Amino acid sequence: MSVIKHNPPQLFPPYQNYSHAVEVRESSRVLFISGLNGYLPDGVSMPESFKEQGQLIWEHMGVILTSASMDYGNIVSLRTYLASPDYDEENVALRIKYLGENQPASTVICCQLLNPTWKLEIEAVATA
Repeated sequence: MSVIKHNPPQLFPPYQNYSHAVEVRESSRVLFISGLNGYLPDGVSMPESFKEQGQLIWEHMGVILTSASMDYGNIVSLRTYLASPDYDEENVALRIKYLGENQPASTVICCQLLNPTWKLEIEAVATA
C-alpha cells in the first residue's frame, strides 16, 4: 500500500500535524472508526478532564486498530469534534503524542456534543 500526502506549494502550509489530503494507492483494506468518546469500561462514566477523556479515546482507537491488525500509523483521516475551542491546544498535543510522524487529513469542528459531559469525540479512517 502506498500513502501519498498532497500538500501543494500553492496552498498554505499545513500546521499542527495534518496533511491537506491523503491518497491511498493500490488495493487495501479500509477501516472506518465511528466517533469515539472517553467512556470508562463500564460504558456509563467518564473522567471530567479533557486530557483524560482524550487519552481514553486514543487508547480506545488503538484497541480498535489492533483488532484490525493496524496501528496509529495506518490512520489516513481524522475528524475531531471539540466541545470548546479552548481545548484545541490539548487536542493537538494528544494528536502529536499518538500519531507521531503520521500526518493524516484532518478536520476539527467545535460544536455542542450530544452529551454535555463529553469534551470531544473523534472518528477516523485507517488503511492497510
